[in-house]
Amino acid sequence: MMQKLIETTKFLKEHGIKSPDYSVILGTGLGGFVNKIQIDTIIDYVDIPNFPVSTVESHKGKLIQGTIGGKRVLAMQGRFHYYEGYSLSEVTFPVRVMKMLDTKYLLISNAGGGLNPEFKKGSLMLLDDHINLLPDNPLRGKNLDEMGPRFPDMSCPYSPDLNRIFEAIAKEKSIVLHKGVYVVVPGPNLETRAEYRWLRNMGADVVGMSTVPEVIVANQIGLPCAAISVITDECDPANLHPVALSEIIAIAGIAEPDLIELFCSLITL
Repeated sequence: MMQKLIETTKFLKEHGIKSPDYSVILGTGLGGFVNKIQIDTIIDYVDIPNFPVSTVESHKGKLIQGTIGGKRVLAMQGRFHYYEGYSLSEVTFPVRVMKMLDTKYLLISNAGGGLNPEFKKGSLMLLDDHINLLPDNPLRGKNLDEMGPRFPDMSCPYSPDLNRIFEAIAKEKSIVLHKGVYVVVPGPNLETRAEYRWLRNMGADVVGMSTVPEVIVANQIGLPCAAISVITDECDPANLHPVALSEIIAIAGIAEPDLIELFCSLITL
């Protein structure tokens, strides 16, 4: 893998991408953040050596570089998922590339289902911790010693400093920002009523199908990260209704301005 990382990093540097202050991974229905970037470079994933390709219709599959308030930003407009058939090593490949490009911080967004009955759809949750229910791990296999330790500590996977800043911004701007535990499942199907009860009973506040693999790798490589979920549906097993992807994207679009405000305010500090 190291050779692939070197090849990809070399390609991106040759195309002007280097040393972002912040790298951002944008989740389902949350690609509008790029409109805040003063863009200087756009590269389709398909043109990047060794990069996977997004197969989900709401993920545009573009790597975008530019500035926000004078800070250099590298944004993934679309991510990769285990359910698309990729290994978790492939899913997290871009995070390792970000590290090799000397990015300082990683910000992640996702769309998730609300398990906590106090969290209503259209609101946001700052990830304080997570539960990993994926049947694989991005660190499985031969360890890349250049990328960090074999057994990285996960006692504090989300940067307390970044989280404190996000909470202060939310308070200042009167944005509802819950804080809680995210549980990742393989997908792509949504969960049954019994599964929602089980996930809530184990201590999760939001359920989704992404983010945790990227955070595991970020912790291994020493890249401070923070993540925010947009709660796109309410997973109340006693009052469960069918939900379509179009509805999830629509709710994400309603909540997106608050998410963009939080990201841009933190980046420009």
